[in-house]
Amino acid sequence: MQFYGPHDKYYRRHHSKLTALPCDEHGNLLPPGTPPAASVNDQNNWFPYDNQVQFKTTEFLYSKCHLSANKIDALLDLWAASLYPHGAEPPFKDHRHPHKVIDVMVTGDVKWQCFSVNYTGEIPTKNPPDWMLNKYDIWFRDPCQVVHKILGNPSFANEMDLSPFEEYSTDDQTRQYKDFMSGDWAWEQADIIAEGDESTVGSTFVPIILGSDKTTVSVATGNNEYYPLYLSVGNVRNNVQHAHCDAIVLIGFLAIPKTTNEHSSDANFHAFHRQLFHSSLSFILQSLKPAMTTPEVVKYGDGFFRCMIYSLGPYIADYEEQVLLTCIVCGWCARCRAPRNNLDEDALDRTREFNEALFEETDMDTMWTEYGIIGDLVPFMNDFPGANIHQLIALDILHQLIKGCFKDHLVDWICAYISANHSKKNANRILDDIDRRIVVVAPFTGLQCFPQGRHFKQWTGDDSKALMKVYITAIKGYVPAEIVRTLRALLDFCYLVRRHIISAKALQEIEDALARFYNYQQVFMSGDKPVVATFSLPRQHAAKHYPSLIRLFGAPNGLCSSITKCKHIKAVKEPWRCSNKFQALSQMLRTNQHLNKIAAAHVDFESRKMLRGNCLSSAIDILAQTMAADSDNHEDNGGNAGSNVPHEVTMKLSRTPQRRRSHTLPALAVEIGVFNLVDLTWWFLFGQYNPDDARDPMEICLSNCPRYDGRINVYNSACARFFAPSDLSDCVFVTTNADDLDATDMHAFDITRILAFFAFTCQDGKHFPCAIGNHPDEDMGMWMVQPANLPNCSPYYAVIHLDSIYHTAHLIPVYGMDHIPRNIKPHNCYDAFRAFYVNKYVDHHAFEIAS
Repeated sequence: MQFYGPHDKYYRRHHSKLTALPCDEHGNLLPPGTPPAASVNDQNNWFPYDNQVQFKTTEFLYSKCHLSANKIDALLDLWAASLYPHGAEPPFKDHRHPHKVIDVMVTGDVKWQCFSVNYTGEIPTKNPPDWMLNKYDIWFRDPCQVVHKILGNPSFANEMDLSPFEEYSTDDQTRQYKDFMSGDWAWEQADIIAEGDESTVGSTFVPIILGSDKTTVSVATGNNEYYPLYLSVGNVRNNVQHAHCDAIVLIGFLAIPKTTNEHSSDANFHAFHRQLFHSSLSFILQSLKPAMTTPEVVKYGDGFFRCMIYSLGPYIADYEEQVLLTCIVCGWCARCRAPRNNLDEDALDRTREFNEALFEETDMDTMWTEYGIIGDLVPFMNDFPGANIHQLIALDILHQLIKGCFKDHLVDWICAYISANHSKKNANRILDDIDRRIVVVAPFTGLQCFPQGRHFKQWTGDDSKALMKVYITAIKGYVPAEIVRTLRALLDFCYLVRRHIISAKALQEIEDALARFYNYQQVFMSGDKPVVATFSLPRQHAAKHYPSLIRLFGAPNGLCSSITKCKHIKAVKEPWRCSNKFQALSQMLRTNQHLNKIAAAHVDFESRKMLRGNCLSSAIDILAQTMAADSDNHEDNGGNAGSNVPHEVTMKLSRTPQRRRSHTLPALAVEIGVFNLVDLTWWFLFGQYNPDDARDPMEICLSNCPRYDGRINVYNSACARFFAPSDLSDCVFVTTNADDLDATDMHAFDITRILAFFAFTCQDGKHFPCAIGNHPDEDMGMWMVQPANLPNCSPYYAVIHLDSIYHTAHLIPVYGMDHIPRNIKPHNCYDAFRAFYVNKYVDHHAFEIAS
């Protein structure tokens, strides 16, 4: 049992059999306490690069800027011209030079391989379709070698779970789910492996996570569609998966057979398409199969060797690809046997054994029509031990919930409801005003603006995510309460399942939100003018399986298809842009191989502590050593020396004060229209110097307050670090409940609108970073706020310390029933309205605070 967290708040119970014990390179277990074998730590060996400058230049040109050959040549020419008077040369002569250096590298090199497939069925003698005659090339890299590279990456050494575990809270002994290895599936697989072969005891269980998704790199230059295949391991924690590191690796490009409209409905073509997909996956993954039954010795990033055993784990795919993976008919559920016309009916899970029994007892037509199974195709996972593809279909928040339930279902249904219950003229007016409400929403860090409302010709996942954050307040007043509650239930469900830790309580909340969603959505099918014919929709039905899948695989954010979507950019789209666009795949493969080698070299040099500081500081060090100077006094510039985990919340003003803004308190008072700013600042100083005084500082006579009449610096922004940094918006959550420092809900905060940031230093040397704000009060019911006023009806202003700010807040106006005037813009909406909703959907932290 392992305790961790602040005050040992959590504890873990690890699996007792597959315990990831260290061993030597021959698989013999090491005595407890044996250190890892010493690794080579030559801090002067940059091979195959000459020095740090040459490596950093390569990384800059190819990994960060993705410059073309002509641009690289131009840059190196300018570099050479600047160095010529000094008798020096740039690190490379031309764009071919770094390519030759990269090709010499062995680190991170997993070579691309190719095999070809063609149609072997009966071919018509007269005018056969092209797809029957074509040869299809599938490119791949050995997945076994790729897994070795991931497990041996030193940067992942402290970000991996090497054995399945169950995690509990010490407060109430309830289970919670986080990373993949905390789920029940990993534990159950470890039980099966250990019970089936005692020689696996002490081994490391390594689940193989796969994902594939077609992507289009260009819609304007013809057929530029690719089918990448990705691989990761379930041992890597979710935060690393989301950081877009090298934990998710491109291992293949699958073939995409095409045909003409004439043959697009040909059953033989569809059968070949499906069989090509499954046969390709089975062939690519064959190198993993031996270690699924016999442990294999691999060196890990922490320097230890361990015996490991593989098992195919979840597959990340959207619904169309789930249909292809599970060999089912479109419209059926990939996980359960619910009938197609009533997917929400309770049903048993699909299993490999059930499908095989149907194949023996029924005919193909019955399997197709009554069970939704394509009987003449065998899933690729049947070629590997213990794999059930129906169980291993991963959750897909992006396509199932955000694009599916929200954008394709609810948004369309709401528009249809308004059109069905109003005249065409009034319906258009309402829809236009809903768009205006979306347009005038105040800006917020990370919140996409909608200059034209909802009217996109092509929706992206980011568009749907942004609309989710502001849509519910835009429709309020124009649709029945049941529709608003339906949308609220779905949003609550989405934000709850996207938590990085899901407790037993959160699972109950998820199930409650889902039940509310199913209950309230009936409004779309009821009444005289129903707008929905059926709720038997596969992507909406998938939400029903989320609670059980969270228990199996942990928090869904580690398996979402948004991770593979982001990987498309680095692995497919950017390499394509760097190519000459003609038969680009071979060029893309080489680019990916070069990028992998550069990333692996960075990890290698980093592990040997060769990348501390920047190139200039390293050059100064070398020069100082050459000149026999006292290098001990040389100061390291920091660079990539590592990053500490930030506190839960830290606040910091921007680096540079504004030169053209006020430099005294009276001048700033006039600038922002807070004419008692000097008094507010003196009261603020009284509170800072007398923290134990329970009186309201504004009740203190100004003559008893510390005074400050010196220079101030005004800043345009501040940065809040709450797991990830973000700029502060106009409104913030301010801590007001000093009696409960651990409180993180709305009872502990006021909502404050920031008018200005400023800082000053008193004569005693104390530095005060401050903000000027006015405090709205909390209303009853939903979290609604309105600006607070003093007894004389003037606005309530205060100077607050920057440390009292907890997190940014976003307010959306209470629009009422009046149409939004055209003169209201996002930058002045806080001044145009008198009541606001606290937008808990603007980000996950606001959701936790304001729920």
